[in-house]
Amino acid sequence: MAAAPRALNVNVGVLGHIDSGKTALARALSTTGSTAAFDRAPQSRARGITLDLGFSCLRTALPPRLGPGPGELQFTLVDCPGHASLIRTIIGGAQIIDLMMLVIDVTKGMQTQSAECLVIGQIACQKMVVVLNKIDLLPEGKRQSAIEKMTKKMQKTLENTKFSGCPIVAVAAKPGGPEAPESENPIGVSELIEVTKKVKSMQMFHTPVTYAMQGDRVGICVTQFDPKLLERGLICTPESLHTIHAAIISLKKIQYFRGPLQTKAKFHITVGHETVMGRVMFFSPAPADFTAEIEENVFDFEKDYLYQEEYLSKDSNSSEENKENDQAGEVQLPKQQWALLEFEKPVTCPKLCLVIGSKLDTDIHANTCRLAFHGVLLQGMEDKNYVETFLPKLKVYKLKHKEGQVERVMDDYSVIGRSLFKKETNIQIFVGLKVKLSTGEEGIIDGGFGQSGKFKIRIPDGLKPDTKMLLNVASKKKSKAGKGDTAKEDESSKNDSAQPVTISLLFKRYVFDIQKKMIQS
Repeated sequence: MAAAPRALNVNVGVLGHIDSGKTALARALSTTGSTAAFDRAPQSRARGITLDLGFSCLRTALPPRLGPGPGELQFTLVDCPGHASLIRTIIGGAQIIDLMMLVIDVTKGMQTQSAECLVIGQIACQKMVVVLNKIDLLPEGKRQSAIEKMTKKMQKTLENTKFSGCPIVAVAAKPGGPEAPESENPIGVSELIEVTKKVKSMQMFHTPVTYAMQGDRVGICVTQFDPKLLERGLICTPESLHTIHAAIISLKKIQYFRGPLQTKAKFHITVGHETVMGRVMFFSPAPADFTAEIEENVFDFEKDYLYQEEYLSKDSNSSEENKENDQAGEVQLPKQQWALLEFEKPVTCPKLCLVIGSKLDTDIHANTCRLAFHGVLLQGMEDKNYVETFLPKLKVYKLKHKEGQVERVMDDYSVIGRSLFKKETNIQIFVGLKVKLSTGEEGIIDGGFGQSGKFKIRIPDGLKPDTKMLLNVASKKKSKAGKGDTAKEDESSKNDSAQPVTISLLFKRYVFDIQKKMIQS
């Protein structure tokens, strides 16, 4: 059989809330269906809903502006499930589409999964057509005004998205509903078709082809192979996919997700066509680099990064180290943030692929977006012992800030401090670290003093006269109070604590440093 001329293929995702009529629309548009199209699977027929991706195609003449000579334009329709519990399949389908059709039940408007599909579309594709379906259910005398009202609502919904101004088409894919006779002609489908856009043998919708490319759906004839042994997978060029146990991603929070994104939290992570549970750790540039330009889709292992308890956003709780860089009380946000994802089981995916984090265990009846963040996979970790072999290369640090008080003066160049360490702390590991007094002097921890967690600080440039006077007065008050009764001692302590000389110890510690070294600049 001779191979037909190659058609220009465009993958069109059909997404929307359950029972919005997506499958009926795909059937009305299609000229050829595959074995998986139109809910032909026994499980789908039994439950009356779409359970997996359905594929069909529409072929039409190639518009002159898309290429010289005769040819065809082929739309491969990817019918995605609408049920909330099948969002993994929806996300998987969205990653292979060029154009999205968001199907809306015109009698109900935007619903929960409609909104989630819109979010997925904003992440995964650049073009969208809104289809207002089931217009046959509107009273004929009020139909046009109802369509216009819903069109305006959708335009308002989309005005702050990348799809602002996209085409909105009204149709009835299956007039009369599922039980209506096949003789009932769809309404408005011809107008929708005019929204245009850019192994032994293979067939594409029963048409022999000689090659296939990314995004194509093809039937492949493989001899001496039991298809029952094969689950959904990926066919790829050798070495283009990698199986990884963890990953570094650049990411953005999805604005419709309520609540913070917290480090150590677990999310459903969709990578390629797989969804697994994963734990996250968020980090950002060092505060001094918050406004620096970041090279896109590249991760620099030579730089230091700041550990974050949660993804930084306008409504997040700024960490202590970030507050120091805040101006006029506003939270300063970095231009880029990253996350370390650690998967509960390995996933197979290409480099720089789309990653989506979700909370799919959220009540599906709750009127809330379950999609939390999206990003790009920058670096995968193939070694299952990545904690020992790979993570030490990742220079993410925490800033540690400890505060204590000066108890008394020893001489002009040394003081005794307290309340910086616990009694059981091994002070020896802190010897040599720099500290700063609230009066301005800089000092160095010289060693422990006694057994109660007190320590000696050496002041290389000596104590200021004002500091000595302040400490001597405080020491005399304490000594005087010690000779009196307990009530006087408590009162003296209250007065004394009004202006104590405090000691600040600042250092950073790399999260994945096996030796747990404390570092000061």
